[in-house]
Amino acid sequence: MDFMHDQLADGRSFRIFNLIDDFNREALGMEIDVSLPAERVVRALDQVIEWRGKPQAIRSDNGPEFISTKLAELAKKRGIRLDFIQPGNPQQSAYVERYNRTVRYDWLGHYLFESIAEVQDYGTNWIWTYNHERPNMALGGITPKQKLALVA
Repeated sequence: MDFMHDQLADGRSFRIFNLIDDFNREALGMEIDVSLPAERVVRALDQVIEWRGKPQAIRSDNGPEFISTKLAELAKKRGIRLDFIQPGNPQQSAYVERYNRTVRYDWLGHYLFESIAEVQDYGTNWIWTYNHERPNMALGGITPKQKLALVA
């Protein structure tokens, strides 16, 4: 999991919380808002866990939302290991960093959005395309959903 930052057409900043599965590079969630505190991160993780089941571990950088007691409590309650990358070493979280670059180059950097709702709608629709239609060369040219189906 990781954050991205951008601006609306009127200059207001917003954040994007991206959550992907390291195994099949599937986009599991994208929360977009002007502020995404630890409570929102925990809520988004809870929603994904209810939908997909709990992961063995969650990898992130050492941002304040990720080192918060709220996330630590969720992890302890659910039996999830939290793996933090070494500060200054984003390559240790290469999959989500590559995903962030894909988000930026595929759509985020191409449009000026007027509202958070507009960015969220676009991002939600793009996730479906990314997971179901867009071939991922790191997966041998198949989609994340196809990779998941191969092991089901």
